[in-house]
Amino acid sequence: MKKLDKERVLLAVAAPVLALAAAFVVTALVLLATGKEPFNAFGIMFDYGVKADSQVYILNKATTYYLAGLAVAIGFRMNLFNIGVDGQYRLAAFFAAVVGGALKLPGLVQIPLILLVGMLVGAMWASIAGLLKVYRGVSEVISTIMLNSLSGIVISYLLVDGRLADLDKQTNIVATDPLPSSSHFFTIPAGGDLDPIWGFIVVAVLAGVGFWFLLGRTRFGFDLRAVGRSESAAQASGVNVKRMVLTSMVLSGAMAGLVGMPTLLNDTHQFTSDFPAGIGFTGIAIALLGRNNPVGIGLAAVLWGFLERGANRLEFEGYDKEIVGVMQGVIVLCVVIAYELVRRYGLGRQQQRVGAELAAQARADKPQGTDKTETEVPA
Repeated sequence: MKKLDKERVLLAVAAPVLALAAAFVVTALVLLATGKEPFNAFGIMFDYGVKADSQVYILNKATTYYLAGLAVAIGFRMNLFNIGVDGQYRLAAFFAAVVGGALKLPGLVQIPLILLVGMLVGAMWASIAGLLKVYRGVSEVISTIMLNSLSGIVISYLLVDGRLADLDKQTNIVATDPLPSSSHFFTIPAGGDLDPIWGFIVVAVLAGVGFWFLLGRTRFGFDLRAVGRSESAAQASGVNVKRMVLTSMVLSGAMAGLVGMPTLLNDTHQFTSDFPAGIGFTGIAIALLGRNNPVGIGLAAVLWGFLERGANRLEFEGYDKEIVGVMQGVIVLCVVIAYELVRRYGLGRQQQRVGAELAAQARADKPQGTDKTETEVPA
């Protein structure tokens, strides 16, 4: 049993390790083809990434990316491809900023209220795709892509309309009313002149624990994973497949509603026209690399933050910062290939073990003296 568990762990680790190794090899070849020295570039990224200020930057970025990865992973566990996390999180952050800027309540009341608004908006926006899939059979891939565009249009209209946002004359950026100081989330001092670590990292860790417990230690999580593996088998065992599909989309949207909260509560304290976009698509890559596991997603989020930090330094050293984008894209591609190779290898190993066990059982059940090739017949 211990040998089997060890093999499972090795197979789980093998896919992301192979993907990362292949991504670095491909990136090195791209750098060589452009006349650049790859090992020097990797050395620059590593040296810059381990600096104290870079570590703070990476942790703050990873907090947002981790929540995005969890939001996507909830859908993946259900075999749903929620591409709409980007639209869900931005729309949720916008309305949370509007509500937070309009109220002046004590922090113990206002911060939970802002979080609740964000989660509700994200859940409601994601539920549209869930309802379309359950009652009209519309693919969640198509509906969430369309909802991404629609959410961007809604935010742009509400920002330009002037009722929920105003033009900041100092920065010349359209933004919602700033959150009162009572709504600012706590920070963790990093020492010296370094920027503080966003306190929302604590909420992200709690979200990861909740993800692990809900999907791995409850009946609901078992039913969700069962539907993801086989809808027909789950339905035959009494699981309401339609309700599980809708519930998983709502949960994914609620988690997506938290994605913009680190930036809103720890950084900008208002929603602006240049609020970061594209984080939802980054969450897809992080969830794939982390194998939908909360620990794996955390490591992948840190890696993504490290790569982005390294890109900033490469540009100053004469390298094209787009090389990091190439590396990230190759990682996603290699992850898909590596997982398939490891899955096939694991399936082959499992078939070999089952065959060996059946053969051993057959030899044990075989009566003594029947293993002769011929039976002697008396004359």
